[in-house]
Amino acid sequence: MADPHLLVHHKGDNVGVVVVEDLTAGTEMLCVVTEDNSDFHLTVNHDVPIGHKVGLQDFAAGDTVIKYGQDIGKIVSPAGKGDHVHVQNLKTKRW
Repeated sequence: MADPHLLVHHKGDNVGVVVVEDLTAGTEMLCVVTEDNSDFHLTVNHDVPIGHKVGLQDFAAGDTVIKYGQDIGKIVSPAGKGDHVHVQNLKTKRW
């Protein structure tokens, strides 16, 4: 298997984490689910830095984001499948 571009840690996650430098919009990513070593492909819509998240589904404002099998916050502006999910569209539920 080739080196993955995106890791999804839990089968229930709706975002994955970029694990390569200089990921550019339009790249067809190899995505690996570390929980069971399954894989799939997804095209990224934006340039995304290493360590940042990419949506695995379409999100509406108010949707919950799941990473590592945990609720990490809510979407505050719509994001599509393959979009960069970060501070511009994701906020903690703590405040």
